[in-house]
Amino acid sequence: MKIVVAKTAGFCMGVRRAVDMVLDASNLSQKEPLYTYGPLIHNPQVLKMLEGKKIFRLDEIPQKGRGVVLIRAHGVPPEDEQALKEAGFTVINATCPRVIKVQVIINKYAQKGYSTIIIGDEKHPEVVGLLGYAKNRGFTITSMEQLKELPKFQNAVIVAQTTQDTLFYDQIKKWCTIHAPHYKIFDTICGSTERRQTEIRKLANENDAVIVVGGKQSGNTKRLAQIASKTGKPAVHIEDISQIDYKQLSSASSIAITAGASTPNWIINETCAQVEHNLQKQDPVHSFLLGIRDFLLKTNVMAAAGAGSLTYACSVLQGFDRDWLHAFIAMLYVLSMQILNNLFMIKSDKYNNPQRAIFYKDNKLILLICAVLSGAAGLYLSYVAGVLSFMILLVMSLLGLSYNLKFIPLTARKGKLSRIKDIPGSKTILITIAWGIVTCLLPAVANQNNLLPVVAVFIFATGLVFARTAFFDILAIQGDRITGKETLPILMGEKQSFKIIQYVLLLDICIVLSASLMDLLVNKAFVLAFIPFIMLLLIRFFKNDTTISSVHGEFIIESSFLGAGLVSAVI
Repeated sequence: MKIVVAKTAGFCMGVRRAVDMVLDASNLSQKEPLYTYGPLIHNPQVLKMLEGKKIFRLDEIPQKGRGVVLIRAHGVPPEDEQALKEAGFTVINATCPRVIKVQVIINKYAQKGYSTIIIGDEKHPEVVGLLGYAKNRGFTITSMEQLKELPKFQNAVIVAQTTQDTLFYDQIKKWCTIHAPHYKIFDTICGSTERRQTEIRKLANENDAVIVVGGKQSGNTKRLAQIASKTGKPAVHIEDISQIDYKQLSSASSIAITAGASTPNWIINETCAQVEHNLQKQDPVHSFLLGIRDFLLKTNVMAAAGAGSLTYACSVLQGFDRDWLHAFIAMLYVLSMQILNNLFMIKSDKYNNPQRAIFYKDNKLILLICAVLSGAAGLYLSYVAGVLSFMILLVMSLLGLSYNLKFIPLTARKGKLSRIKDIPGSKTILITIAWGIVTCLLPAVANQNNLLPVVAVFIFATGLVFARTAFFDILAIQGDRITGKETLPILMGEKQSFKIIQYVLLLDICIVLSASLMDLLVNKAFVLAFIPFIMLLLIRFFKNDTTISSVHGEFIIESSFLGAGLVSAVI
C-alpha cells in the first residue's frame, strides 16, 4: 500500500497568519476577553481548540463591548469592522492579504461607479465581505448561466473568490473576452488555491483513491473533493479519521491524501498514520515493521540508541578504546529525560503527535517507572566511570527534572517566566548542550583528553543534535504555538530556522575535515563528515518534499545517529 501526501496539504499562508495572530494574542498576558468575529477559519477542530484557550466567538456586534476582536481570515464588510470599533472593541485585522488585495480592487473601482461581478458563493464569508466593498453594485455568480443572465453593464470589474475553481474561472474569462471585452478582469484566485487544485488533479489521476481532509463548511476543501471526484477515482471528504470508510479504500493499492487550506498539520498526520495502520493490516510483514518503528519512536528507544551511537562515535574520534560504558550512560540518561519530557508534553503532543499522546496517557505509570530506573542506572554507571562523571551527570539530571517545574521568579515582557521551559528557545539549546555533555565531555573527562580534540568533537556532536532538535521543532511548530511554547522556529520563523540548521551542518562538516587534516582526531576521522552531510541532504529533502510524513521524517533523522556509530565501528 502506497500513501502519498500532497505537498500543498494544510494551512495556506492566510490561514496560518490568522491562526498565529489569534494564538499570539492569546498567549500574551492580558486581562481583556479575546474574540473572533465569526469562525476564524472553517475547521471544527481548530475552533474547538480556540474555545479551549478561552478565545470566544462573536457572531453579532453588540452596542457596547470590551476586549480584543480578531477579524477572520475571510474578511468582513467595512461597515462591520467600523461597528466593532465603535462598540468599544480593539480590532485586529487577520484578513488574508490575498483577500485584502481583492477588497482593494473592488473598492477602487466601486468609487469610480463600476459594478462588481464576484465569481463565488454569495453566502460564503469571504464573498459577503467582498460585497461590502461594492457599494450596493455587487453581483455574485456560481455558473455560466448566471453570468449570461446578468444585465450588460457599461463598466464592470470581475473578480473571483480566492478559493474558486481555476478551470471554471478560465471559462468565465474566455466568455467575457468574446461577449464583454470592456469588462476589467482580475486574476484574484490565490496561488495556493491554484497549486492545490492542480496537484489534486495530478494525484487523483496517478493514484487509486483520494482522501480530502478538512471542514465540511470549508469552500476550498469541498472544491478539492469535487475536483478529485471528477477524475472518476473514489474520493472521500472527511473532517476526522472516524469518518474514513476503509472498505471503500480496501481495493486501492495507492491512496493520495490532501487537505484544505484550513486543516492543521496534526489532523493530516493523524489521518496518514491511521490510514497507514488500518490498510497495512493486509500485509502482516509491513504491519509488523510499522509497529516496531512506531514503538521505537514513541518509547524514545530510538533516540536513546542514537545517543549511545553518537557517544561511541565521539569516543572513537578522540582516540579512546571502544567506550561502551559511556555509550550506555548516554543511552540511559537520554531515555530517562526524553520519557519524562514526553510525560509533561502530553497536552502539546495532542496537536503534534496524537498517537504518541494517547500512548503516554495510557501508559503513564509504566513509562514513569522506566524513566526512573533508566535514570538511576545511568547515574550508577557514571559513578563506576568516576566521581567527576557522576557529579556532572547528577547535576544534569537535576536540571533536566527541574525543566518543567515552576520555580523561577522572573518577569518578562510577555508575562512571568516560572520554569526553565518558559525561556524562549530554551528547549533546542538545552537539549543540544545536554547531549553534547553526555556524548562527548563525559568520555573526555574519564579519559583526560587534550582540549582541542574535545572542542572539535563537542562541536561535531552538538551540531548534529542541534540540527535534529531544531528540525523536530519545525515539524511541531503548530502544536507548540497552540500551547504557548516559544521554540526556535517560532521565534525565528521556519525559513530562517532551516537556514541555521543547514549552516550548522556545513560547519560540522568543515570541523571534522579540518580537525582531521590537523591530526587532532584519529586516522580516517574525516569519514564521519559523511554523517552531517547525509543529514543536510535529508533535511533539505524534507523541506522541499512534504509528501513524506512527519513520522517517517523523524525515524530517518534518528537513524542517522545510528549511522554515526556504524561508521565509527569501521574506522
